[in-house]
Amino acid sequence: MESESDIKTTPRGFHCVLCKVNLPNQSSVDQHVKGRKHQTLSNVRSTRKTQEQHSVFVSGINSDTSQADLADYFQQFGNVSDVIMDKDKGVFAIVQFSQTESIEAALSCVKHKMKGLNLRVKPREKKEFKYIPKQKCDLQNLQQVLDHLKPQLCQLPCVNAQIQYIEKRFQLGDNEKKARNLLVELLQEVFVEFFPDSQILPFGSSVNTFGIHSCDLDLVLDLENTKVFQAHTRTTSEPQAAECMSDDGRSEDSILSDIDLSTASPAEILDLVAAILRRCVPSVHKVHVVSSARLPVVKFHHRELNLQGDITVNNRLAVRNTRFLQLCSGVEERLRPLVYTIRCWAKQNQLAGNPSGAGPLLNNYALTLLVIFFLQNCEPPVLPTVDRLKDMSCEEEECVIEGWNCTFPSQPIAVPPSGNTQDLCTLLAGFFSFYAKFDFASSVISLREGRAIPITDFLCRKDNKEENPTRPYQSGPRLGPLNVLDPFELSHNVAGNLNERSQKCFQKACQDAEKYCRSLQYLRKSTKGKSWGLVRLFTPSGGVSQTKEDELNISIPFKPSALPEALRGQLQTAGEEFRSVWFEKVCGSVERVFQSVLRCDLVFSSGFAFPENSAAEVSAEMETSPGPLNTSANDGMDSPTSSAAAGAKRRLSDDSDMSISPQGKKPRMSKRGKREPPYWLWVQKHPVWAGRRKVRRELIKDADLRPEGSCLEIEAQVTDGIIEKEEELKEPLDFKVQAHVVGETESTKVELKLEPCSDQAGVFQDFVHFLEPFLPKMVESLLAKAAGGAENGPSR
Repeated sequence: MESESDIKTTPRGFHCVLCKVNLPNQSSVDQHVKGRKHQTLSNVRSTRKTQEQHSVFVSGINSDTSQADLADYFQQFGNVSDVIMDKDKGVFAIVQFSQTESIEAALSCVKHKMKGLNLRVKPREKKEFKYIPKQKCDLQNLQQVLDHLKPQLCQLPCVNAQIQYIEKRFQLGDNEKKARNLLVELLQEVFVEFFPDSQILPFGSSVNTFGIHSCDLDLVLDLENTKVFQAHTRTTSEPQAAECMSDDGRSEDSILSDIDLSTASPAEILDLVAAILRRCVPSVHKVHVVSSARLPVVKFHHRELNLQGDITVNNRLAVRNTRFLQLCSGVEERLRPLVYTIRCWAKQNQLAGNPSGAGPLLNNYALTLLVIFFLQNCEPPVLPTVDRLKDMSCEEEECVIEGWNCTFPSQPIAVPPSGNTQDLCTLLAGFFSFYAKFDFASSVISLREGRAIPITDFLCRKDNKEENPTRPYQSGPRLGPLNVLDPFELSHNVAGNLNERSQKCFQKACQDAEKYCRSLQYLRKSTKGKSWGLVRLFTPSGGVSQTKEDELNISIPFKPSALPEALRGQLQTAGEEFRSVWFEKVCGSVERVFQSVLRCDLVFSSGFAFPENSAAEVSAEMETSPGPLNTSANDGMDSPTSSAAAGAKRRLSDDSDMSISPQGKKPRMSKRGKREPPYWLWVQKHPVWAGRRKVRRELIKDADLRPEGSCLEIEAQVTDGIIEKEEELKEPLDFKVQAHVVGETESTKVELKLEPCSDQAGVFQDFVHFLEPFLPKMVESLLAKAAGGAENGPSR
C-alpha cells in the first residue's frame, strides 16, 4: 500500500515522508496514518496522479486559442473533462480526458491541425508529489530578513530607534501601494461590466496602514447599488429596460439576466466572481472558492505582482474596521511602530501569522486589537475607547451597519491628543507586562468599553440583544481561551480560533519577554558588539516547543459558554470564588471518566473539598506538591462511601499493597498547614486507546448494538468493546494523576499532571497522547450535561 511506503524507519522511531513529520512509535504511526492531515494529502496525491494519467501536454497554440477551441478539437479522441491553459503567454495547454484510451488515440495521431495551427501533443510529464509546509517557509523567510537586519539593529543607539527601524523596514513601500491600486482599478473596470454600479473596495492590511511586504490584497465586492439597479430595471417594461442598459453600454456584457441578486445564495455569487476572474482578468490564476470560511471568499493569485488576493461580497463591516484602524494610527503615531514590532515578535515565536489564515494562531487583526486595548488601559490612556470615539462624532458621521453601531470621527483631528508621554521602549515592555498577568479565560476584552468584562457578567448581559435588534444576539460570540470582541460586531470573537495551548504559549511568551525587558540587555546597547534590544527579543525562547514534562500535562480550560445555565448561575453566585466551585466539579468529572469510561481501577484517592475557600486560597493550596510517590506508604484509607469531591480516600483493590489507615483520618496537610493538591493512583490493564475510532464506527453501524444515551455512555461501550477484542497489557500500567487549579494570573484551567508509577509495557506516552484531547472533551461533556454537583460524582 502507498501509505505503508510513506512510513520510513529511523533510529529514533519513524518518519512520514509524505507529511514530513517524525513519529516516536508504532501506535503513533497507526494514529497518524488514520489522521486528517495524512488522509487529505494522500487524497490530493491520488487525485494528482489520476489527472496525470488522463492528460496530454499540448504546445504550438497561440494567445488567440481558447479553451473551447481545444475542447472541441480533442473531443474527437474521447470525452474531454478539462482544459488548463497558460493564458498569459499562450504557448501550452493540458487537456484532460475522462478515459485513458483517449490519450492513446490522441498520441497515435501523427499530425494535429487546428485552425491553421500545427499542434504538438505528447504525454504529460510525471512529477513526484511533494508537500511543502507554508508556515515553515514563511517563518524561514522572516528569519532570513531578521538575520540580515541584525547588524543594523545592533548599531542603532536605543530601543526606540530599533522599533522605528522595524516599522520602516517592513511597511509597504510606495511602489507596492501604487501596484495594488492599479490592480484594484483593473478589477473595478472588469466587474462593473458584469455588475453595474458595483464597487471593488480594498480593506485589511493593504490600506489600514499596517501592511507589510507581500501581504494579501483583501477586497470587497459591494453589490448594494447593483441590487438597486437590478430592481429598477425589472420594474420597467422590457423595451425600456433594454434601452436603459444600452445607454450604459452594459446590455451585452451584463450577467444580471442570469442571476437575481436579491435571492441568489452567496455560493452562487462567488462562483460567478471566480468565473470572471479566471476568464477576464489577465495574469490571474489559482482561482478557487473557499466556502467553509466564516465569510466565504474567492482566493486568487496575480502572477506578475506575485500577490495573493481575496474577494468577499458585501462585507461592509470589514471596510469599516479598516477605517477604524486608519483613524487610530492617525490619532497616535506610536501605534504603528508598536504593532509592527509586536507582530514581528509574535511571528518569530510562532504565535501569529498563519499563512492560510486558519489554525490556532493569532491573526494580525486580533494582535493589533490587543495592542490597541493595551494602549486604552495605559495610565493615562494612549488611545480612547470606541464609546468615547462615538461621543466625539457629529451627526453626519453616524454609521450603522447590519444593526451594529459603527460610529466614530472621520478625521483624526477630531480626537484630542493623549496626555501619555511614554516612549516606545517603555510601551513595548508595558505590553508584555500587561498580558503576562492578564486573566484571559475569565475575561472578555472589549475595545468598545476599554476594559476586561468578567466572563460571568458578560454571559448574563441582556443589553447585547438591544445593541443589534435587526440581527439578534443568538448564541453570542464564540468564547474560548482568549476572547477579544470586535470593536463593532459584538457577536464576533476575533481570537475565537485559538485553542488553550495557543493561548498558553502566548502568555508564556509575554512572561518571558517581560522578564527580558527588565534586563540591561534590553535597555542598553552592548559595548562589545553583542546582540541587545530587539535582536535578543526576537530570538525565539522556545516557549512554543513542548518539553517532556509539558507532554505529560493535560489542561482542562474553563469554558463557561459550554456550561449549562444552572451551573453558570452557581458560578456567578460564587463571584470571585467561582474557581473553587468549578475545580471541585472538574475533579469529580475527571474521576468519573477514568473509572466509568476508561475502566481504570482506582487504587487510591487523596481527599479534597474546597467549596468554602476563596479563589486565592485555592490557588495557593494548589501550589504545594506532595512528596515522592510511594505506593507502599501508609497513605491508604478504607473503602469509600462518597464521591471524590467529599474528600474520601479509597482502597478498591484487595490485591493492593497499600495498608489501611484508621477510619476518619483527615487529608494530610503540608508543612505550612495547607492541603495538598488532590491526586489519584490508577491501574489500567487494557489498551483502551487502541483502534478506538474503528470500534466506535462498528458499534454505531451495528443495528443490534446501536448505542443509546449520552456521549459518556457511548464511550464506555467503546471501551468495553476494546476490552473484549484486545488482549490485556503484559504488565498493567500504574500511574498517578495530580490536579492543580490555575487562575488569576493565568487563564483559569485545571492542570492534570500524569506520572507513571510502573510502565514496563512502555505504553504510558501513547496513553497520555490519547488522553490529551479525549479527557478535556469528556469532562466538558459531563459538565454540560450535569444539572448539579451530584452529576459529577463517579458512578458506582
